[in-house]
Amino acid sequence: MALYAELHRHLGGSVVPRVLWRYLQRNESDLIDRFTHYPEFEDFYTRPRNTLDEYLELHTLVEGVQTADALPYFIYRLMRGAYIFENLAYLELRYTPFLRTDPTLTQSERIDQMAQIVDIVGKASQLKEYPIVSSQILCMHSRLPYEVNRALVDLAAQSRDYVCGIDLAGGDAHYAERLDEFVELYAYARSLDLNTTGHLYETTDGHYPDLLPYLMRIGHGIQIPLHHPHLLKEVARRQQCLEVCPTTYLKTGTLQDIRQLKQVFNLCFEAGVDIAICTDNAGLNDVRLPFEYETLLTQDVIGFEELQACQDAAFRHAFAWRYAQRPASLLNRILMTDATAS
Repeated sequence: MALYAELHRHLGGSVVPRVLWRYLQRNESDLIDRFTHYPEFEDFYTRPRNTLDEYLELHTLVEGVQTADALPYFIYRLMRGAYIFENLAYLELRYTPFLRTDPTLTQSERIDQMAQIVDIVGKASQLKEYPIVSSQILCMHSRLPYEVNRALVDLAAQSRDYVCGIDLAGGDAHYAERLDEFVELYAYARSLDLNTTGHLYETTDGHYPDLLPYLMRIGHGIQIPLHHPHLLKEVARRQQCLEVCPTTYLKTGTLQDIRQLKQVFNLCFEAGVDIAICTDNAGLNDVRLPFEYETLLTQDVIGFEELQACQDAAFRHAFAWRYAQRPASLLNRILMTDATAS
């Protein structure tokens, strides 16, 4: 069995349509009243959108459902699918805990409740029957107040048993007006020795070079090789890894053809910049990690050697993977030992 690492998966976008539909049915949610049958819901949930902002609106639908009581239901099914269908050995789940708190509470009370959400997600992710090394990345959000984002960074520093890093999400077109604020928050996070990634250079609106020095990985980053290749030298020098999520760019209208990624991979390989192939929103995108691999291969975006390099890079840049090698190497060693013994 090949065992993979997934570095960029959103908790909100990871819910498979059928799982969400069944949950909404069982809880008599009015969210599905406009859909007569499941195929209509699945089409609405997974169809391509025109822009990233339109695509991200679907997250709000799921975030409202992923309450403290419901999170174990969704996470159990997420982990089961990741283990059985995707052969994942390592998974980082990212989300904004504030958006899973009780909206009837005050902002201060919701900030306090974020620790409970992190604890619920952490415990629900530890499943003996589906042994995956997993950790959380907490997402600051472009549409949340400074006080909430600052508290989120503090929570990440206080929750290292469950949390391996922080992120900035909410659509990269919305950072500009608060750029100094986000630079300050990332500098603060690094002062706390937190691992950092961030949604940058996903779209042509995501050009924020002032944030790059604070990141250990770059969420997406495809516009760097496509439109700002002069930055690749610095990205390589900092040993930053791009988290490339192929299907997302088709779903958001960012790219028109998956083969446009060939330039991304080629220029990054030439510059010595690592890429980890990821799914981003496996449920919204109706895709699993092995399918992303297969699509890139069959569309001649990369070859098998490049794929293996990306798989190796994913483990090398994983924030909570504590081993020097990826699982396949460990299995090879066991097999060689058994062969020698025989």
